Amino acid sequence: MFDTDDYELKMESALGHFEDELKKVRTGRAHPGMLDGITVEVYGTRLPLNQAANVTAPEPQLLQITPFDPGNITAITTAIRDDQSLGFNPSDDGRLIRVPVPALTEERRKQMVKQAGEKVEEARIALRNVRQDALKEAKRLKEAKELSEDDVKRVEKEIDTLMSDYNQKIETAFRDKEKDILTI
Repeated sequence: MFDTDDYELKMESALGHFEDELKKVRTGRAHPGMLDGITVEVYGTRLPLNQAANVTAPEPQLLQITPFDPGNITAITTAIRDDQSLGFNPSDDGRLIRVPVPALTEERRKQMVKQAGEKVEEARIALRNVRQDALKEAKRLKEAKELSEDDVKRVEKEIDTLMSDYNQKIETAFRDKEKDILTI
């Protein structure tokens, strides 16, 4: 018998990854997840920012970064400034780093929605790949005489149902994010 649970887990994983990626797309408010993609050169290795410092959002338009080692302040500041996609200009006072989050212009908001749209397409591609893998496996089992033609049709139907469910979840998450970005 063919089990679609593994493929459902892979689809769930793709959805989870998509939601994590959406968190990185800026809205008008500051949140610590905005800096998740930043890696910092400390002690001769590259670390994610959250392993080199504590990131908080004390105000809606400000991120505050407290390095675990004050000697890494310049490396952290440089890493944030070098990430052009964020467009942040951090400042430090020797102990902590403040990153003002500027209000988004209408044009920048539209860019953010477009960026989120690209992530939707990446998630859909991941789902299609999972679907393809499942159908290949079903066909392989059919050729090995382990599945009948009816079983293959049932599997295709199940996988297609899963696909539409997960596509719907992706669409809903995207619409929510889009509304979040465009709300001033």
